[in-house]
Parts: sequence; structure tokens; C-alpha cells
Amino acid sequence: MKIWCCLCFTEDEEDDDKKRMTLIDDESDGSIEGNEEVQMQFGLALDMFDEPFPDLIAALPESDDMGPHVRRAPRWRPLIRQPRRYEGECSSSGVGDGDGGSDLAIDDLQHKRAKVFSTSPRDYGTEMLSDPGGSSSLQDKNCNIRMGSLVSPANEILYHNYIWNNTSDESPIDPTGGKGDGKENDTLKTEDIEVRMDLTDDLLHLVFSFLDYADLCRAAIVCRQWRAASAHEDFWRCLNFENRKISIEQFEDLCRRYPNATEVNLYGVPAMHLLVMNMVFLRNLESLTLGRYEVGDGFFHALADCSMLKRLDVHDATLGNGAQEILINHDQLCHLELIKCRMMRVSVRCPQLVHLSLKRSNMAQAVLNCPLLSLLDIAACHKLSDAAIRLAVTSCPQLENLDMSNCSCVSDETLREIALSCANLHFLNSSYCPNISLESVRLPMLTVLKLHSCEGITSASMAAISHCYMLEVLELDNCNLLASVSLDLSRLQIIRLVHCRKFVELNLRTIMLSSINVSNCAALTSLELRCPNLENVCLDGCDHLERASFCPVALQSLNLGICPKLKSLTIEASSMAVLELKGCGVLSEASINCPLLTSLDASFCSQLKDDCLSATTTSCPLIKSLILMSCLSIGSDGLYLLQPLSNLTMLDLSYTFLTNLQPVFESCSQLKVLKLQACKYLTDTSLEPLYKKASLPALQELDLSYGTLGQSAIEELLAYCTHLTHVSLNGCVNMHDLNWDSSGCHPLESTVDGLYGIFSHENVHESTQHTDRLLQNLNCVGCPNIRKVLIPPQARCFHLSSLNLSLSANLKEVDVACITLCFLNLSNCCSLEALRLACPKLTSLFLQSCNINEEVVEDAISQCSMLETLDVRSCPKICSMGLGKLRAACPSLKRIFSSLTPA
Repeated sequence: MKIWCCLCFTEDEEDDDKKRMTLIDDESDGSIEGNEEVQMQFGLALDMFDEPFPDLIAALPESDDMGPHVRRAPRWRPLIRQPRRYEGECSSSGVGDGDGGSDLAIDDLQHKRAKVFSTSPRDYGTEMLSDPGGSSSLQDKNCNIRMGSLVSPANEILYHNYIWNNTSDESPIDPTGGKGDGKENDTLKTEDIEVRMDLTDDLLHLVFSFLDYADLCRAAIVCRQWRAASAHEDFWRCLNFENRKISIEQFEDLCRRYPNATEVNLYGVPAMHLLVMNMVFLRNLESLTLGRYEVGDGFFHALADCSMLKRLDVHDATLGNGAQEILINHDQLCHLELIKCRMMRVSVRCPQLVHLSLKRSNMAQAVLNCPLLSLLDIAACHKLSDAAIRLAVTSCPQLENLDMSNCSCVSDETLREIALSCANLHFLNSSYCPNISLESVRLPMLTVLKLHSCEGITSASMAAISHCYMLEVLELDNCNLLASVSLDLSRLQIIRLVHCRKFVELNLRTIMLSSINVSNCAALTSLELRCPNLENVCLDGCDHLERASFCPVALQSLNLGICPKLKSLTIEASSMAVLELKGCGVLSEASINCPLLTSLDASFCSQLKDDCLSATTTSCPLIKSLILMSCLSIGSDGLYLLQPLSNLTMLDLSYTFLTNLQPVFESCSQLKVLKLQACKYLTDTSLEPLYKKASLPALQELDLSYGTLGQSAIEELLAYCTHLTHVSLNGCVNMHDLNWDSSGCHPLESTVDGLYGIFSHENVHESTQHTDRLLQNLNCVGCPNIRKVLIPPQARCFHLSSLNLSLSANLKEVDVACITLCFLNLSNCCSLEALRLACPKLTSLFLQSCNINEEVVEDAISQCSMLETLDVRSCPKICSMGLGKLRAACPSLKRIFSSLTPA
């Protein structure tokens, strides 16, 4: 149900109120520029804004017999020419002129009550606005609507300010169009539809709290109530004139009108140094922002007059004349920022100051008298000497946070003085300070230490860091002379050692460490971590790591495949579930104790032997996925070691020298995926337990690609292992034909009707009851000796959806009758001559680079009523004229990929 909240007046109310209402000022055209009273109300001029209210231009037409600035009240129109429209709002918000003259004005709208009209699901209000030609449109009713604003939010509550001037007998809100019948309808109008409620100042105050200055000014010209509401001092406590033009008179007027303003932003305002001298009226000012232009010395002398000021921000400005001392003296100031400012010397005497930033300022000396200062930022103050920094910092005994990064003059002597004077220092950033080595520096209360690109930090510096007993975060990125780190800090949680070129050894013993990043440390050879809470390790680019020990750690996953020179590995992780060792080609010693490990990828670990596999399977009995691709040192006897893995469901033994799979068939009864790619030493009898003894009853996916199995073994496997869903025989050189015609009759010699009789619902249902063949995906890509593929309905492949025979260069004949086949790929079968298809659900057929006749393709696709995609690119026997024939043969085709342009 939609709710229309309107300012509405009936005829009786208008007659009673006309006596005390005044006409709109004839000299005003409704715009801010023409309305001096509104300008004086807010002390604003149009040029204060980049785009001075383009939608506030008056829409009142000029009278025929009056001056150009005089308007007739009956011809009143919306002051906003093009009101904002939101998603879901009707666009036909225009109104018609009333028949009779109406002297109603908008000056006293605040004296009227608001009425809420609730509409039925047909939404009478929506019809009234969106259907100007309908029976309930405003043009058919003798109404005059005055609209101030229109908002249509997503919650379908529409607020309008209307004045109804209805001179007909019909009610403008009657959903029956005035065709009711007596009291029953009157009761509906007065009780069910019309509900009176006051449009209170509190409601306006809530709505206006979401508006910015420009919108508040726009709202001020609607009526006196809105003008008063938008001028409330709550909306003008923060005077933000950043990068705007404002005159001294305007600013002074604003200060007089809103003396309770607490925030002023004059950043980027020309002549701001003159404006700030007029802030004597802002006795409650708490925050002031300046910048981009010169701030005269007189401002800082007058600063004491703002007794309530708590925060002062000056950015990118010249203080004084740039060659004199700037004195900042204030009793209540707590936060001071002089960022990127130009001055010779600064002296700060603020007894309540706790935050001071002089970042990137170019003063040569800073004198601080701030006994409560806890944060000091002097980063990139290049002109501050070592002695000046020492004098400034040591004068702040309560300092807790110090940033002096990029202060190249800082020395160890200064750090020692700071450590003695600032006993509560918790945070220190001394990055890019080349003279720091931390010699004899003791900072026991430090929790965060950042020393990026400090050329003086070496392994000897770790002695000083080891005395930071409270240290939680340590960052040593780009410390190029750092060779080793050995720390025993019980509270350390995060350590970074990125791009330390000479770093070779890391030894940490900390129970709280949760994250470590030693990426791109190309000399790192040894890593030993005893951190029971360690959860994140990044070793990217550690190409020379040879020995790694994680005992104990809380890691849930670890990728060491990026460490090709890793030889020895020890892991004790009670929470680890995934371990990646792919590519650790020289890994020969591995002790893995991870009782919750479920996935282990040891691909290409050619030196990993049977004893390592035995220890791993014993200590990690929950492994479900085990990848041993190209693990050439694991023999057939080592497969007996898989017996403890009772939950194993995926096993990859591709590219191994295995000759006997009997241990797998005996110990892996839950196996679902078995990959044996390129296992060239497997014979035809190696897989006999699969199709003769029904081993591995849960097996669903079998990959025998690039193997040496013969034709008979493949045929028996496909015939008896009917529970397989995915079979890959890619590159099998010994496979010559794929013939599943057990009856000996040609499936496509019958008539079309007879063929669809085979595919009838009853026959399919009966067939599925007598078959266990679950094959869904069959891949025979690149089988060079396969010549014929025959899959008749008798093969009962009622689940086969994808068949890929691409790159089979000698394939000549394909006969497929499969009711469920959706995808068939015969691309690059250059010898293909015969193609017969009875696949009513086939949607994609790929024949790219096939030397097949156009008529053969046309006949084949005529039996595929759902075919959408056909690829015949680079087919030399299909001409441009034939593309139209193909479309005619299969009307369901949506896309034909061809190298030709259709004729």
C-alpha cells in the first residue's frame, strides 16, 4: 500500500483561510537570486557554489497586462522547474491550470494540516499522476496543484506538498472517480482514505538533517515553514566552505547568524586569513581547517580569542611570511596539524595538546611545551636536524606514539635520549633513517616498531630488539644488510621481512606469532618457527629455501611448492587441512604430523620415497585427496602403505613407473577418482580387478589417458564398469574403434519414426530399469588410430551428456544415437566422412577443420531439434551458400561459427 503525505485544502478550508493568507510577493520570481530575503536569511550568494542552483530558476510565466516581474497568483507554477526524479517515480507530474481564479498563496502553508491518503493496491495516486489521459487524471478534474518537492524512495512512500483547489463535486482523492453511492462512499472517503496528521516541525527537522547546504537553500524558498526549518542552527553547526568563493561580508553575516557553529572549514578559500579574523562571533568554535593560502601571523595572535577551540588543521600553507617564528599558544587546543606548511620556526605552547602533526613541513626548529602530548608526527621534516629532533621529542615526557620516518638525520644517540625521556613510548616509526642501528637502545614498552629501508639495521640490531619485551609488530622490509633474525619474544604477533636481499636465516620462538611474511628474500636458506599460534605464512619468492621447520604452528594451509630447492621439511600442525608440496623436486626428507590433514599435493616430488609416504599416511589418517603425480621414487610396494587412509576418495598416480595396482584395489574401497595418466608400465591385466572382480565399487572417475592399454582391455572396461561417470582415454594409441553395438544391427537404418519409438518414454524407462551404465562424460581426444565410433540406443547410455573426439585424425565414421547427449566435439577430425546423429537434446556441435560434405552435416543436424551452436570454421567443403541450408535444416540454430560470410 502506498501512502501519500500531502498538504491539502478543501474548499471550505480555503474559504476560511483566505482571509488570513497573503499573496506571494509579486516582485519575486521564486529564485534565490531574486529573493533577497532568503539570501539575507542564510547569508549566502549564488557564486558561493560551483553550480549555483540551476534548478531553482523560477517557472512563473509573465503576465500579459502586467510588468515583467509581476505574477498572477492563479497562474502559479512549481518553483522548481525540473524536480529531481528517482527510480520508480512517475514522470508526468505536470499540472493544469484551474478554471476559476484562485488567490491562494504559499506563504502560510505551515498553518495547514497534512492529510495522509492511503490507496488500494491499484494505487489511485499513481494512476492520477502517471495516466494523464485516463478518467482519473488531473486534467479531467478541476484542480490546481502546487508542488514544492517530490520524493519517491524505494519504500514506495511518496511525499508531496499539494494545494488542492477543487471546484467540482468530485473529490480529487476519491478512488471511485466520484461515482459513489451515498453515505457508504462518504464514509469511505472520510474514515478509510483521509487521515489527518500534523506536518510538524520535528518531522521537517528530521528530513532536513539529510540535506547539504545547497539543498537547504533550495528548501528555504518553498514556504515560510520550510524556510524557518532549514535555518535551524543544528544544520549550520559545521560551516564547510572548502574551495568555495565567499566574501568577508557573507562570512561575517554567517558568523552573526550562527554563533553556535562548532566547525569551520576554509581550506582553499581566497583571503581566508582575512576571514578568520572575523570569527569573534563564533564563541563555541571547536574545529577550524585552513590551507592552500597564506595564514598571517595575526591569526595566531587572535587564536586565543577562540577559547573553545579544540582542533586546528592547517594544510599546505605559508605561515606568516615564511621566514619568521610562528607562536601557537592556546589553553584548550587538543589536536594540531601543520602539514606541508612553510615556516622558519614553530613554537607550540598548548598545555592540553595530545596530538601534534608537523608532517612534511620545512621548519628548521620546533620548540614544544606540551606536557600532555601523546602523539607526535614529524615524518619527512627534512630540515629538522638531529639535535632539533632530540630537543623536541625529549620535551614530551608522556609521548606514546612517535613517527619520525624520512628524517635522515636521526641517530642512535637521539633514540637513546628518547628511550630515557619517553618511558611510555609504544609506537615508533623510524623508517628510511639510514643512520639508525639501534646500538644500546632499550625500549621495553614498545609494541610496534617499523624500520623499513634502514641501511644500518643488521643482525647485531636484533640484540636491542630482543629487549622490547612488549613488542607485537615488527616490520623490517628492505633492510638490505640484515642477514639473520633470531628472536624469542613472547608477545610478537606480526613480523615482515620483505625484500631483504641478504637475509638467509630466520629463527623465531614466540607463542603469539600469527603472521609472517618473508617474501622475496632470495637468499633465505633456513627457516625455523616455533610459534603455536602462527596462522599465516607467505614465502613467495624464497627460491633458495633448503630447510624449513614449523613445529608447532597453527597453520591451516601451507604452500611450499614455490620453494624448488627445499630438501628437508618438518611440520607439526594440529589444525592443518591442506598442504601443497607441488614442485619440490629435491625434497627427500619430510616429516608431516598433521592429524587433520585432508589434502596433500606432492606432485613432481621425484625424490620422495616409500618411507616418507609411510610416515605421512600413518600420522595423517584423514587424507581424502592424495596427489603423487610424477613421484618416480614411489614403487608398487609403497602403495600398500595407503591402507591407513580409509577415507581416501581421490588418488592421482599419473606419470609414475607403477606396474601393479593390486594394493590400491585392496585398501582404497572408498576411492571415487583414480588418475593413471601416462602410466606406460601398466599392462592389460593391471586393471582386471576393476571389471572382473568389481573392485573399487565407489569409483566414478577414471583417467587412463596416454597409456598403453590395448583395445580389448578398454572395451571390457567400458562394458563392465557401468558405474563410471567420467572416463578419459585421451591419446590412447592402441584404441582403434569405439563400437557399442552389441546386436549387430545399424541403429540409424530404421525410419525416423522407428528411431523415436526407441526413444519413447516407455522404452527409455524400461531400458533404464535394466541398465547400470552411468557414464556422463567420455573424452577420447587425440586418439590417432580410432576410425569408427558407434553408440546405438542399445548401448543404454541414458546419462551421457558430453562426448569429445577432437584431434582424432583418422576418425572417418561417427554414428551416435543418444537421447541425453548435449555436447559433441569433432573438431580437427580431418578424415571425417560420415556423420549420423539421432540426438534430440544436442545443443552444441563442433566440426571445426573437418573435411566433411555439406549434405552430410545437413542430414545429421536435421535429427537434432534442440541444436543451438554449430561450429564449421575452416571446413573446406562447406560454402557460404550452404550456411542458409544448415539453418533451414535445423530451425533451432542460434549461432553458426564459420570462416565464411553468408550469401
